[in-house]
Amino acid sequence: MLTTMRIRLVALVLLTCCAAAGQAFAGSVLQGAGATFPYPLYNKWFKDYAAVDPDVSFNYEAVGSGGGIKRILARTVDFGASDKFLTDAELETAPAKLLHIPTVLGAVAVTYNVPGVASGLKFTPQVLSDIFLGKLTRWSDPRLARLNPGVGFPDAAIVVVHRTDGSGTTSIFTDYLSSVSREWAEKIGTGTAVNWPVGLGGKGSAEIVHQIVGTPFSISYVEIAYVLENNLCAAALKNRSGRFVRPTTLSTRAAAVSGLKNMKNDYRVSLVNEPGKDAYPIVGLTWLLVYQEQNDPEKGKKLVEFLTWELTKAEKMTSTLFYTPLPKKLADMVLKEISKITFHK
Repeated sequence: MLTTMRIRLVALVLLTCCAAAGQAFAGSVLQGAGATFPYPLYNKWFKDYAAVDPDVSFNYEAVGSGGGIKRILARTVDFGASDKFLTDAELETAPAKLLHIPTVLGAVAVTYNVPGVASGLKFTPQVLSDIFLGKLTRWSDPRLARLNPGVGFPDAAIVVVHRTDGSGTTSIFTDYLSSVSREWAEKIGTGTAVNWPVGLGGKGSAEIVHQIVGTPFSISYVEIAYVLENNLCAAALKNRSGRFVRPTTLSTRAAAVSGLKNMKNDYRVSLVNEPGKDAYPIVGLTWLLVYQEQNDPEKGKKLVEFLTWELTKAEKMTSTLFYTPLPKKLADMVLKEISKITFHK
C-alpha cells in the first residue's frame, strides 16, 4: 500500500514538474520568410532579442524577397521580408492591409574575381550595363583599360553571375540598370527575377558568393555585407555627379538623404542613382511586411514589441554588420507606422 502511494506521489510530482517546465518554455514563435539581403543582420537581431524577451523566438527562412512576398500574401508567415516594395496591384491582392516597415538601408556592391586585380575597379553605368547585357565580354576590353589605367587586365572572358530566385537584391540592381541604360530598360526591365541575357545563375546571396569565389574572371552583385564578410572585391561606380564612389555606410547614407525627400507616406521609394557627389548609386531600403490588423493577439503584441526594439535599440548595431541605420527623421516616422498595428483580443 505504501509503495503504491509512493508511486502515485512520484507520478504527481513528475506531472507537476512537466507542467511547470512546459509553462517555463512556452512562448511565441514568430514565423518569417524573405530577403537574403538583410539576413546577416536579421539573424543577429533575432538572437540578441532572446535576451530582451526570452518568451519569443523567430523562425526565419531566407528564401528571397519574392518568396517572402508570396508567403505574406498567402498569410502563411507572421512577417515577410523584402528589398522590393509591393506595387499597388500586389497590395490589392492581399487579404488585408499590409504595412511596409523600413528596417535599414543597404548598398548593392558590384563584386568580381579577377586574379591579380585588387578591389576598387572603376565602372561607368554604360560599361556595367554592357557587361550584364553581354555586349562587353572580355576583361581586356579597351574601355575597362581606359577607366582603370595601370591595371593589368587578363585577356579572359567575363563570366556574369546573377540570381535565379525571386530576389530583392536583383530588383534593386535591375532598377539601377534600368535607370542608367535605356537598352536595359526596354529589353530586360526591373524585377525580382528577369530574363538575364548572359551568365551563370545562383539562388540566394550565399550561393552568389560561392560562385564568385569559385569562378575566376567572374562579376556579380550582392549586398555589401556579404562582400565585406567574405573579403570580396568591390567596384567603384560612377555616380550622377561624375564621381567614382565605393559602397560604404557614408555613401549609402548620402544616397538616402537625397532619395528620402521624395518618399511616399507608405515608405515605398527607390533610392538608386540619386544625385549628390558622395552618393553611391545602388542603394535600397529593406522592409518587413506585416498586416496592420493581427489575427493572433499574442503574436501581434510580440511583433510590435520586437519592431519597436529593433528600431530604437538594435539599429545602433547595424553598422557593425555594414548596414546603414535609418536617418532619425525617418525612424521617428516609422515608429508611428508601427503604432498602427493592432492586436485586439
